[in-house]
Amino acid sequence: MRLDAAIAAAVERLSHSSDSARLDAEILLCRTIDMPRSYLFAHPDDELDDLSRGRFETLLKRREGGEPMAYIMGTREFWTHELHVSPATLVPRPETELLVDLALREIPRKAAWRILDLGTGSGAIAIAIAAERPLCDLTATDISPEALKVAIENARLANLPNIAFAEGRWAEPVRGQRFDLIVSNPPYVRDDDAALADLSHEPLSALASGPDGLNDIRVLAASCAGILAADGWLMLEHGFDQRGAVADELASEGWTDITCHNDLANLPRVTVARRGGKQARTTTT
Repeated sequence: MRLDAAIAAAVERLSHSSDSARLDAEILLCRTIDMPRSYLFAHPDDELDDLSRGRFETLLKRREGGEPMAYIMGTREFWTHELHVSPATLVPRPETELLVDLALREIPRKAAWRILDLGTGSGAIAIAIAAERPLCDLTATDISPEALKVAIENARLANLPNIAFAEGRWAEPVRGQRFDLIVSNPPYVRDDDAALADLSHEPLSALASGPDGLNDIRVLAASCAGILAADGWLMLEHGFDQRGAVADELASEGWTDITCHNDLANLPRVTVARRGGKQARTTTT
């Protein structure tokens, strides 16, 4: 089978399961033959041998079954890094870069802050911040030892010695310590949300959080104050429809200067709050 014919057949198959069928087909074929995409355009009449056809078929079946491209390829780009991912970690989303951006706005470039990333997964958030603020010390926690293995390897490959990792539930591994800023992308999907069916390849424990999706956010709102320095910031990613509920949870725990920030799709995505701020009010930017 010629390369162009293989792509055409793959696009037809993937069109039912992917919004980017052609791109997926080309990337998977490049992975199969270990060539860049430009090779496909320059040599459309090259023939796939039987071994390559078998490998390509295996990859196509995984994608047809809804497995994310990041898991099939084993990597995902986030911020300025290419990260390893696995079924033990969520696939980093572009909207989560807002959390990194907001953190970097608050951290002075020459600051030696202590920063905590709770539920680090692949390490995406911690690695992005650590690379941009090399004088800061990052600590990243996760309850999953398998996820931590991925995060530790990503930090090693990024040559970032200013990140330490700790296994445990949320802030439990760092009890008694103090941080200047805490960031987290916790689970926030409702247990009965139909969207979970499309995310079946990703770890459910990193997605779902009770009947209203706020169980873990409640834990963070209640527990992070005790490990945050005076006037320190807490930054939480959440669902676009949870802005008011998240603000209420934070206000009920004494957080102040509560502000929600919209992502690039203009959807409420990250809420920030302080301890010891001036006002217990909610605003949106």
